[in-house]
Amino acid sequence: MTDTTFTASVPDQLPTAANYPGLDDWRELPVVQQPSWHDASVHASAVAELNTLPPLVFAGEVDVLRERLAQAADGKAFLLQGGDCAETFGAATADKISARVKTILQMAVVLTYGASLPVIKMGRMAGQFAKPRSSNDETREGVTLPAYRGDMVNGFDFTPESRAHDASRMVQAYHTSASTLNLIRAFTQGGFADLRLVHHWNKGFTANPAHSRYESLAREIDRAVKFMDACGADFDALKRVEFFASHEALVLDYERALTRIDSRTGLPYNTSGHFLWIGERTRQLDGAHVEFLSKVRNPIGVKLGPTSSADDALRLIDKLDPEREPGRLTFITRMGAGNIRQKLPELVKRVTDSGAKVLWVTDPMHGNTVTSPNGYKTRNFDDVIDEVRGFFDVHHELGTFPGGLHVEMTGDDVAECLGGADPIDQNAFLDRYESVCDPRLNHMQSLEMAFLVAGALSRQQ
Repeated sequence: MTDTTFTASVPDQLPTAANYPGLDDWRELPVVQQPSWHDASVHASAVAELNTLPPLVFAGEVDVLRERLAQAADGKAFLLQGGDCAETFGAATADKISARVKTILQMAVVLTYGASLPVIKMGRMAGQFAKPRSSNDETREGVTLPAYRGDMVNGFDFTPESRAHDASRMVQAYHTSASTLNLIRAFTQGGFADLRLVHHWNKGFTANPAHSRYESLAREIDRAVKFMDACGADFDALKRVEFFASHEALVLDYERALTRIDSRTGLPYNTSGHFLWIGERTRQLDGAHVEFLSKVRNPIGVKLGPTSSADDALRLIDKLDPEREPGRLTFITRMGAGNIRQKLPELVKRVTDSGAKVLWVTDPMHGNTVTSPNGYKTRNFDDVIDEVRGFFDVHHELGTFPGGLHVEMTGDDVAECLGGADPIDQNAFLDRYESVCDPRLNHMQSLEMAFLVAGALSRQQ
């Protein structure tokens, strides 16, 4: 990570992103899941513009997050990462963004109490505009067009014009991310995140008869808040929270264009988001995504599915975290409810025995996707919860720390995942299924998950 002779103390010697040693080595490697831009001149113009635009996040913020994640890797904090499967430009409205932030804050209050630990709040937001796909094409009624790869690449409408890979969308993704981050900062620093207000929202959730079994935990939190108030706690300080932005680093043209050299350290930071992850389909050790992200200072996540081996994990550590820096590397496991208890133990044991200090996080969504009888892509809430329980069971048995939760969720009243205490059935999909990609937990299901995970965390203490 520091293979350079440039020093921040001599500004004239600082490299640029264009000449930083090794930063463009990824261009010589196999690269998968990339767009086929339809117009080379538009692509060149978009990349040139992105290279000149201000950073979306700042290196100092990234360093703070890495410190927070190091605490979680040491069992002293818990990561909550949530948001849309795929953000869309049209849904980047104040109401939808505030609903998502509100839901994450509500979940965090419950998890903080359950874990008796700080909760790192992170959105799959302000950059989650690209998605890998299992097929390059989609066929409907005999017509074949490019698959939808997220609003950064093409449109969802099934027309040749919409589905063309348009590089100018990268610039639109940048500006949409900037406005989203602006709102997030306003919400989390301007009183919207006041602990007492967020707790009041959760009391409304438990007042619903469908969620009455969580009322006792809500009462415990209420007593804790009142106790803090009686002791003279500085609630003004609790009106503001740290909130970090994350997304899958998929479209490398975009990620590389937003990489900057930090004037303090002379090191490269990807300023498109605080935390970036490598997906299950792009984690090839000899591939461009792993190579590129090995060169930036951001904390990095890697999705590990049921085909991941312990050797894969150890080689990824060597490549992405050669200095074994706590907070640098997060493994996000997405095994499926039927695999988690069999596949995860060997990974965790081998990595732990190696001495590496990674943060273990569960993604209980992606391994549990099914098709409903009426043809919708969905997930069963019980399967999602079972994978979370399996994740905690494995770490409890091994004496390791289950450090976080990564979920696709929304703050809206959608119907995309089946089940929950206030159950969603497949008939509701006809009117309330809104996702353009994968199914998300709705507001109520997200809070229910938080209460269930809080119980599991309290048992870990």
